[in-house]
Amino acid sequence: MFKKIDTQNWARKDYFEHFSKNVPCTFSMTVKLDISKLRSTDQKIYPRLLHSVSTVVNQHEEFRMSFDNTGCLGSFSEMMPCYTVFHKDTETFSNIWTAYSTDYAEFLKNYEHDLNQFGHLKLIMAKPNLPSNTFPVSMIPWVSFDGFNLNLQKGYNYLLPIFTFGKFYTESSRVLIPLSVQVHHAVCDGFHLSRFLNDLQAEINGIE
Repeated sequence: MFKKIDTQNWARKDYFEHFSKNVPCTFSMTVKLDISKLRSTDQKIYPRLLHSVSTVVNQHEEFRMSFDNTGCLGSFSEMMPCYTVFHKDTETFSNIWTAYSTDYAEFLKNYEHDLNQFGHLKLIMAKPNLPSNTFPVSMIPWVSFDGFNLNLQKGYNYLLPIFTFGKFYTESSRVLIPLSVQVHHAVCDGFHLSRFLNDLQAEINGIE
């Protein structure tokens, strides 16, 4: 469901207009998440991280905001991840989206079904009928990085967050993985992104 926002009576009205019209601005932040607890289990890293990110995205409205097809600003009641899978033989990738469930076992079942059905297709959008309430997640598992930035020609009209994971590594007995998050300043400030990342780390810490 998409809920329209009354921008004239919105606490963020001035900030939205400033960063969407006067000074269009997106920004990104890269952090190292501690996934030591996740690595100590036998769980697959990618689907578990997809679920953790989706869970926290669905907890904060500023990460679910977008324009509808008429140009009205609003927020989705629920978001689903659209993620990349890599094809070694062609060195290309495909995008697949998976329905979200608060229950990880159910989400993993959906993920594995989508991967089995669409993961072999050499198409940029392997699973068709991409819903509007999806957000992009990609994985670059071949290298760790301290910074990552996307340059979108039409990015100033794209309000949803973009997540990029890198290669995990061990440092001082901790397993760390880089995560870059790109957001639109019109709907998200440094405070909101910092809160999101802290909540994401807490979500990962709670994995059993």
